[in-house]
Amino acid sequence: MNPVWHAAWAAVRRRKLQTIVIGVVVCAASATLVMALGLLEASAAPFDRAFATQQGAHLAVAFDPEKVSEADLTRAAGHAEASAGPFLQATVDTSTGDVFLGTLTVAGRADPGGPVDRVSVWQGRWATSPGEIVLNRTPGAVGRMDVGFRISLPGRPALTVVGFAHSVTGSADAWVTPEQATALQPTALQMLYRFAHAGTAAEVDAGQAAVTAGLPADAVLGTLSHLTVKDKATSELGVFIPFLMIFGVLGLVVAVLIVANVVSGAVVAGLRHIGMLKAIGFTPNQVMAVYLVMVSIPAVTGCALGTVAGNLVGKRIVQDAVEGFGVDELSFAPWVNVVAALGMPVLVASAALVPALRARRLPAARAISAGTTSRTGRALRIQRWLSGTRLPRPVSLGLGMPFARTGRSALTLASVVLGVMTVTLAAGVTMSMTAYNNAVRPTDTDRVELLAGPPLGAPVMTQPGVEPPAAKLSDAQDESMLRSLPGTTAVLATTQLNTEVAGGTQEARIVFHRGDTAALGPRVLTGHWPDGPGQVVVPSRFLNQRGLSVGDTITVQARGNRTQVKIVGVVLTNNADQIFADWSTVDVLAPGARASSYLVRMAPGTDRAAYTAAVSSGDPGLRVLPPRDGTSSTAVIIISAALVLTLVLGAVAALGVFNTVVLNARERRRDLGMLKSIGMTPRQVTVLLVTSMGALGVVGGLIGVPIGVAVHRLVVAAMAHAGQSDAIDILLDVYHASALALLALTGIVIAVLGALVPARGAARLSIATVLHNE
Repeated sequence: MNPVWHAAWAAVRRRKLQTIVIGVVVCAASATLVMALGLLEASAAPFDRAFATQQGAHLAVAFDPEKVSEADLTRAAGHAEASAGPFLQATVDTSTGDVFLGTLTVAGRADPGGPVDRVSVWQGRWATSPGEIVLNRTPGAVGRMDVGFRISLPGRPALTVVGFAHSVTGSADAWVTPEQATALQPTALQMLYRFAHAGTAAEVDAGQAAVTAGLPADAVLGTLSHLTVKDKATSELGVFIPFLMIFGVLGLVVAVLIVANVVSGAVVAGLRHIGMLKAIGFTPNQVMAVYLVMVSIPAVTGCALGTVAGNLVGKRIVQDAVEGFGVDELSFAPWVNVVAALGMPVLVASAALVPALRARRLPAARAISAGTTSRTGRALRIQRWLSGTRLPRPVSLGLGMPFARTGRSALTLASVVLGVMTVTLAAGVTMSMTAYNNAVRPTDTDRVELLAGPPLGAPVMTQPGVEPPAAKLSDAQDESMLRSLPGTTAVLATTQLNTEVAGGTQEARIVFHRGDTAALGPRVLTGHWPDGPGQVVVPSRFLNQRGLSVGDTITVQARGNRTQVKIVGVVLTNNADQIFADWSTVDVLAPGARASSYLVRMAPGTDRAAYTAAVSSGDPGLRVLPPRDGTSSTAVIIISAALVLTLVLGAVAALGVFNTVVLNARERRRDLGMLKSIGMTPRQVTVLLVTSMGALGVVGGLIGVPIGVAVHRLVVAAMAHAGQSDAIDILLDVYHASALALLALTGIVIAVLGALVPARGAARLSIATVLHNE
């Protein structure tokens, strides 16, 4: 084995460029493989991963403290696999305070840990003293509040936000210390349970029956199953799963193709060296072992570095996508790194084994001549045919080069096709998210949003010392004033009301519109906008999550009033808990309500500052809101991840082209030297080599674009289905002729960028250096 090692190590040191290329490509491929496997692993049940990490509650139950004692609940909890509580639970209505957060379910917990529902504190700290509160928010979703924000409620203790945390099962909206919970006048005792079997609703019901056995029948005030929470979470964030899976598969395929191309090419390019080893007495098996060791040395080094880099880069990409599930510190499963660290060297050895076995059977004289004689055949015939055209000689020669090594060219073409397909898919996903986002959250600069007051008496969020808006004029006077201002083309008055749907088991927010709904209201996908009392339109997610359809009737109740409304259409919005109604319906649920906000569209050329000054002059109580940021966090995450993944996969594809040009230049050193000796300039040599890859880039672009468009239609449709959205036409119809033409050029860009550096290096070699062995 000693001669094999010495020969292999000598080859590694002598072929520095080849060693570096193999190491860099394997490093990049290993990093891509780790990211690909990490994406695939993360896309498999992200809610279940977060649920297991936090030891989420299979069932949360609120008990009546007048019917059961804490000792009774603790004793009955022995029938569960694990339990936490009882915790004092208070319901806090913030509609009468200086900050509107809706109705909060606040639990008193001494710490975020425990055997069940380990709450993840991702900003700030846990509440440890009276007057402190921690709000339940998904990581990154703070809104206008931050640590230190103060919440004041009449008749209740003032609370300061000291942290933001996340419970994967949504056991509470906020947490305080147990002592503070007592001061908030608790109305329930909360228990959290984990069962040995809770995969179905029947198993959860069986677990609930076990932990409530022996307790009064009317002691249970309410329950929350993890299955209900999972269904809502996966529908909201499940759009990431098809996106992550397709990029994971692409990364895996690209990594395999590039490594096979690089390593097999390195062995083929060393046929002359193989012949020399045989000539000095190496056996065929020893020759094969030399080449396996030679490619394994840089491959193992590159694999180790790539595995580390893949974890650093891949985790950041996947973390953004899954943090909404409450995974605050993502770690790939051990098998991801094991497969990358062991699988990549095996892949390298397998790629080297096939050409090495072929070379092993070659006689020494033939192997030596393979490294020095010119190749004839298909490539030469094509080059001769092209020489009869008007193409420049370097171009005609370059166009024929890919036919000399059809296998290598096929692998290179496949990597270019995948690179173009990735760019096309990423561009399509970006355009789809942008189109959907613009349709749902228009950010037209010709719109002005005005706040007239809190929705139906509920104060809006303000900082201490800042008075909430209060319109000085009546609702009718404000609307009339806005319509009379120079530059006004449309006005939409709105107000909101939190309601209960289907007997109080589900909550929703009704948004009442009055005015120019066709111009400023949400887009109607199917049906029609309400044109009378008792009619509403809803987003498709509202229908899908509740099993409803257009034409169904639902019952809503609010502020002691109840009415039935008929669903007459579907609108394009992203909130699954919103209902849109005509103003005539507000008089049934909240008689005498005024508009809480106005949306105004200005005529083209209207000065925004002058217009808002005129509004303030007409009614000083109207507050002009800053223009909305129309980009949702989901869109930002998907677009950012698509950009990073596209750059990574495109770079890896370009490395494959780089390697092909290096090998082609090495194999054709004699031909290049002869061409330079008869007058071909270095620039023409560069053109020759770049053209050879540019031709593959053209073909790759023509093949990759339609494949990318087809994959885009499949992926985006799956994303829309996962998100329970029916706005398929907006998401799919995003490609245009000019965009497709530019995307087709990415094949040439990948090929040229990958070929330019090694082509220029080959062009700079002197004739004497190239022909010194002849």
